[in-house]
Amino acid sequence: MSEQVSDTLTRDLSGATPVARTGQPVVDCDIHPVYRSPEDMASYLPERWRQHVRDFGVQTASPLVGALPYPRIANGMRRDSYPPTGGPPASDLPFLQEQLLDPLNIAHGILQPLSGAHTALHPGLAEAMATGTNDWQLDRWIEPDARLRGSLAIAQEDAEAALREIRRREGDRRFVQISVSPRTMEPAGSKRYWPIFEAAEALGLPISMHSAAFGARSNTGTGWTSFYIEEHFAFSHGAQAALASMIFGGVFDRFPKLKLILVEGGFGWLPPTVWRMEREFDRYRTELPDLKRRPAEYVRDHLWLTTQPVEEPPKSSQLSDLIDWIGIDRLLFSTDYPHWDFDHPDYAFRVPLTPEQRAKLMHDNAVEVFNLA
Repeated sequence: MSEQVSDTLTRDLSGATPVARTGQPVVDCDIHPVYRSPEDMASYLPERWRQHVRDFGVQTASPLVGALPYPRIANGMRRDSYPPTGGPPASDLPFLQEQLLDPLNIAHGILQPLSGAHTALHPGLAEAMATGTNDWQLDRWIEPDARLRGSLAIAQEDAEAALREIRRREGDRRFVQISVSPRTMEPAGSKRYWPIFEAAEALGLPISMHSAAFGARSNTGTGWTSFYIEEHFAFSHGAQAALASMIFGGVFDRFPKLKLILVEGGFGWLPPTVWRMEREFDRYRTELPDLKRRPAEYVRDHLWLTTQPVEEPPKSSQLSDLIDWIGIDRLLFSTDYPHWDFDHPDYAFRVPLTPEQRAKLMHDNAVEVFNLA
């Protein structure tokens, strides 16, 4: 995003009465709520686990959780997103309503808490943190504002614990997807995760994989990065690896109604990735004789992607070609609020779109995928 556009965006969003220009209702598929404090997080844990956290902390597989060595991960919020009442960005519902939901005509906002349940090494603590995260979403966000919907946090590396939490929330339509980090302990298509996929399919809930600086593995194939620019660039790598593993591992043959949403990994990488999978499939398909369909067919029928961060080529026509190849119906608009690389619905996608296409991108696709009607 250019400096001029960024400055204009900051002025628009920090004014007293910011107003969306388009009037297009929006489903924001990536809002990051956070706890007000570590004590706030602990208040949603049973006393046994509060004591554990007080005595031992939260040991995770990721060195970035807690350490936060990259500047953006520690301080990478919009400068105007700190609530006037104090606390970190996206920790205060009234301010989030004032700054995001109300002025930008957000009809529905999908919460994406980056829960420690994904990475906590102690299995009992991971399960407790998942339950606490989900209770907190309901108590602090969804109950007070019906526009918000939750992402079901689970202890993804412990299938039995994950299934207990999924069953605990069964039938609660306030949760619209099951949240899994793409940086799994084993490749995402491994059968250790199939019970989670089976439950998701049975309940009609998409699996949401959010790329970020958390997970059991690094974003790269060779370990942790040296610089934040590498880490941010590599957000798409985990998403690509997870998608390929699920396709070639037979996940979508076994669960033909499963929906996969890749969040905050961009989408410009998808065409060349699919082309490469198609080429390899033609060369080595005898290795996977039971695979029923071609990679591109699985992508077309099972995959959606959130838009932020939008890869913006120099020529808008190139972005139009990219959208045409992927299909406008596979893209879900997201702001990534309150992070610094936030996308405003009136500034993102500066390409020619018909009113019908813009409605699909900003609203209709998500309503259908998440069954929000």
